[in-house]
This record gives sequence, structure tokens and C-alpha cells, in this order.
Amino acid sequence: MSFAFLRTPLRRAVVQRSLPRAELRNQFRSSAIRRYTTAESSSNPPPPPKSNTALFVGIGAVVAAGGVAYYVFSDSDTVKSGTQIAKVKANFVPTKDDYQKVYNRISELLDADDYDDGSYGPVLVRLAWHSSGTYDKDTKTGGSNYATMRFEPESLHGANAGLHVARELMEKVKAEFPWISYGDLWTLGGVCALQEMGGPKIPWRPGRIDGTATEATPDGRLPDASQGGDHLRNIFYRMGFNDQEIVALSGAHALGRCHPDRSGFEGPWTFSPITLTNDFYKLLFDEKWVWRKWNGPKQLQDKKTQSLMMLPTDYVLVQDKSFKKYAKAYADDQDLFFKDFSNVVSRLFELGVPTQQFVTPEPWIMKNLDE
Repeated sequence: MSFAFLRTPLRRAVVQRSLPRAELRNQFRSSAIRRYTTAESSSNPPPPPKSNTALFVGIGAVVAAGGVAYYVFSDSDTVKSGTQIAKVKANFVPTKDDYQKVYNRISELLDADDYDDGSYGPVLVRLAWHSSGTYDKDTKTGGSNYATMRFEPESLHGANAGLHVARELMEKVKAEFPWISYGDLWTLGGVCALQEMGGPKIPWRPGRIDGTATEATPDGRLPDASQGGDHLRNIFYRMGFNDQEIVALSGAHALGRCHPDRSGFEGPWTFSPITLTNDFYKLLFDEKWVWRKWNGPKQLQDKKTQSLMMLPTDYVLVQDKSFKKYAKAYADDQDLFFKDFSNVVSRLFELGVPTQQFVTPEPWIMKNLDE
């Protein structure tokens, strides 16, 4: 796709430090299992890993002579990591270079010969998406700020099934960089995955804090792939997005695949599921789509190869007049899609985070591993 925030004392720290890879797998592997959707569900997902529930983040950059001043939010209810408490007391404030090291480490973990199509990239995008897409602009609850998918029952919501894979992978990075909040880690993981899979640069900045189970969001805030246009608008308008942005965000379905044991749906959207392109839109217009005859939920398949799928929420993009004009524009122009996608994903990953928490007024551009 909860704001009892700012109940925390402020601590000030001054920073005096100055501010690939990716051999993209363009070839579709018919023997691989691609799995990614915003509607995955599973009957028996493993329990979420126990969280350190740590809170440490530099906030509200103030440019000053000789350095940059940052505010650090600390909350006695949520700061439980001894490592992070020690770093806060020592006035450790991570710089952009520190976050770049985290990005690089995530990038090194993307390759996975024994998982899906050989990459954890799509599932990391889905983790970042689902941890952010719970935002409600009216109640100002949800979003990426508290990383509440670590807790039940949110971790067990049908739309989050299978994301234990991504969360467990991120625990490896968290162990190496215990100072980073889960919200920053997960969204940075999404940025890394998108950029390393051939996508555009995604502006990103840290500042999210870790909350508790009391901030967990209710079920039903993420898209239900079996629904139509009205449902999409209800879900995305609640977050603050418009029709054009709905269509742009849908382009993430160029990546990954659905699992029968999670959402019930099956198959990939494109022939290059670990490379971000505008193929999702091109295939919607260029292929003949028919309803699949099988025992699973209602989904479409391409008539020619019967190896690709589209969800009902995907197909509505070429049926709804407003959605269709944007989908056609993206099908015709990948550069336009990348530009709009970059902008809206950056906004998505910041949903629910108070502006004053961010360490910098302007988002950063993280380097790819091979840069």
C-alpha cells in the first residue's frame, strides 16, 4: 500500500564528517519460479523474526558553518537495542556514506540462484511497497515510519504473505548495521533493488523510526488483486495518489511473479522478471489476453504463449478510460515511465514520515554498486 509520534525527547548531535553490478538477467528462465504481487497470501507463513525494535535516526538537517546539525529522536518505549543506545549516547550520526555502505551490502545479497528467477530483488521491492502502502492520509496512520510489519497481526495479513523471506534477508543486513531503523532499511532495500534491476534512480532519504505493535495497521489497506478500478482508486486515493500515479506505480509489476501458495495467483507478468522495463504496459496492449481456465482465482493469460499472466487489477488499466491513457503513454515511452515511476515511488516510500524527521531537506541519490 498509529501516529503517536513525536512523543520523544530530542537530542542534538553535530556531524563533522562530509557528507554493477548487476549483470541484469534479461533472459526469462522457464524453469524458474517468479513470485511477486501486491496480493500474495499464504495459509502458514512463518512467524516474523523478533525485532530489536530500535530507534535511531538523525532528523531535520540544519546547515551550519563547519558541519551539519542533526536532531536525533529517542523514545524510551521503543529504543531497546543496546547497540543503538550506545551509539546515540556516543553521538553517532550516520552520514550518506554510511547509508551507501548499507545499500552496497543489500546489493551484494540480491543474487539468489535458489530463489525465484535468481534474485531477491522483486521481493525486496514488495517489502518496501507493502511497508509504505498502508498509509491513510486522513488519519495519518500507517506508512513506512514505524515498520510495523515486524509485528503480528500485520505480519500475517494475507497481502504480506511470503514477505518473511525479505524480512529475514534484511535481518542479515540489520545485524551488520544495527544503527539503521527497520523503516529506513526496508525502503532503502526497495531503492537498491529497483536501481540494481535496471530501473531509474529513486530519490531517498533516511529518518524513519521504529515503533511498536501498538502502531500496527489494520488489514485491508493494501490492494486486492481480484478487484477492479473502484477498488484501486479507493486504496490509492487513501494514500494520496491520483490516477496517473496509480498507473505509474503499477509498473512495478514488470518485476517478479505470483505464487499459488501465497496469493493463489500464478505466473510472471513479463519475460524479464528481474529487470525493470516498461514491458508490463507494452504487453498489456500488444498481447491478446484471455481468462485462464484453471482451479485458481480469476486471472488472465496471454493467448500466444500462455506463460504470462495479468491480474484483474492490471487489466483494468486498459479498460478504464482514465487509466488507459497513462498506460499507453508508458507503453510508448520507457523514459517517461521511468521519470514518473521514480517520482511516485520516492513519495510512496516516504508516506507516514513527518517531514521534520528526515535528515536532509532534499532526498539523496544512492550510487549503484558498480558506480
